[in-house]
Amino acid sequence: MTAIPVSELTSLIGKDMGHSEWLQIDQERVNQFAECTGDHQFIHIDEEKAKQTPFGGTIAHGFLSLSLLPALSAGLMPRPEGLKMAVNYGMDSLRFIQPVRVGSRVRLHTTILDVTEKNPGQWLMKARNTLEIEGVDKPAFISEGLSLYFV
Repeated sequence: MTAIPVSELTSLIGKDMGHSEWLQIDQERVNQFAECTGDHQFIHIDEEKAKQTPFGGTIAHGFLSLSLLPALSAGLMPRPEGLKMAVNYGMDSLRFIQPVRVGSRVRLHTTILDVTEKNPGQWLMKARNTLEIEGVDKPAFISEGLSLYFV
């Protein structure tokens, strides 16, 4: 997204920022996440055992899905002119709704909920992030994420 003047940041409130590209979730990514986090629960890494569950196969970790936010939102989130840096400020809410089956494709849909100047030169942006799963009615998660922009 093109940089926008700081004076126009509040005009983004309520704006639908659109969708990211689709991203394939493969078993290698899930296995690497298990290694990084130490979460080796069988529903994520044991394809044969996971077939016996209601999921019918392995699923991505919820936090793996959440960790895709920075990459998927890169082309969606607005950038104020003069941006020095942006940091993750946290979440106001997060709900994991539907597991992401390995082999699925996901994409992010983002809507700006609020923009406030927290301190001079520091802008707090709240966005509703919905991780959609291709061909599935329910999303993987819905979150209200907070980003702090330093300009």
